[in-house]
Amino acid sequence: MTAVTDILKSKTDPSVHTIAPTASVLDALRLMAEKGIGALLVTEGEAIVGIVTERDYARKIALLGRTSAATLVRDVMTSSVMFVSSTETSEHCMALMTENRLRHLPVVDAGKLVGLISIGDLVKDIISAQKFVIEQLEHYITGQRG
Repeated sequence: MTAVTDILKSKTDPSVHTIAPTASVLDALRLMAEKGIGALLVTEGEAIVGIVTERDYARKIALLGRTSAATLVRDVMTSSVMFVSSTETSEHCMALMTENRLRHLPVVDAGKLVGLISIGDLVKDIISAQKFVIEQLEHYITGQRG
């Protein structure tokens, strides 16, 4: 079982991108496009007050006939944000994300934001672990030392 802290260390870009609730949705979309990400944590100072995603845009702006320039992030963000600590396992995170239909989980230790993991990060970790097990089994079967 991989700990979240190890997943965070393996990320090529560990940055967590945030936006204020008073920013426009257009600003949020521009930042997500610029960074190549699908979600932003919404913060006021050090406090996480929500999360805004591309899915929020699709469902709460485009489909409702709103404009992204005239709508504030706080009007479309999800305000009840689930989070995990860095000591949680990838399996626990995967279960949490699956049960709650989440794609992103902030990582918070002692009340401080330390990272953000995505479903893609977890899938990458699981594939890596499975590949290692397969290689070890192949070595065992063929009698090779590895």
